[in-house]
Amino acid sequence: MTAKTVLIVDDEAPIREMIAVALEMADYRVLEAANAQSAHSMIVDNQPDLLLLDWMMPGTSGIELARRLKREEATRELPIIMLTAKSEEDNKIQGLEAGADDYITKPFSPRELVARLKAVLRRTTPKGVEEPVEVDGLVLDPVSHRVSADGKALEMGPTEYRLLQFFMTHQERAYTRSQLLDQVWGGNVYVEERTVDVHIRRLRKALGDAHQHLVQTVRGTGYRFSNKV
Repeated sequence: MTAKTVLIVDDEAPIREMIAVALEMADYRVLEAANAQSAHSMIVDNQPDLLLLDWMMPGTSGIELARRLKREEATRELPIIMLTAKSEEDNKIQGLEAGADDYITKPFSPRELVARLKAVLRRTTPKGVEEPVEVDGLVLDPVSHRVSADGKALEMGPTEYRLLQFFMTHQERAYTRSQLLDQVWGGNVYVEERTVDVHIRRLRKALGDAHQHLVQTVRGTGYRFSNKV
């Protein structure tokens, strides 16, 4: 079962519901937004893995939202599939030039949508991101979203998980609190730098005595992940 999260942005509730049912049956976690404004907030807060974005919406259009997301550093890499009734070639080109990774014309079958979605995620997932990472018996599996220590499952919150995932894939380098906020929380999230300290403390507690030493404090800088003393 995957842990991929898909945000559906469409002003028509029946279409959102039809897509949501198809994606949930394919083991995706689904979020929904009815307009670009609420979609942008949900993207910042929830960091979905993919965006299904309707072209024509009241207020800010899907194409405008796509352009905005591609301009902002924190959301630039977010994969986008445009959903639209527009099938003319110049519209498709316009959508792709705005940053969309694929383009599906309504009406479409749920099976086609799921297949296209999987293809985009395969293309846009960096190599190694779905491979388990292991350090001294500590294993993080991005696909199942689980962390274990010496074969025993560890419980931790979503922020601690993201923090650990970033650390385990960026070992031996010291990061400032500001850099960790940008990488783990996202550049558009306004929280104090000391929030990092709180979550580092929680992460160490979740890792337990055997592995908490891997998250090291670098005085005058911030933190690093290392199995070297």
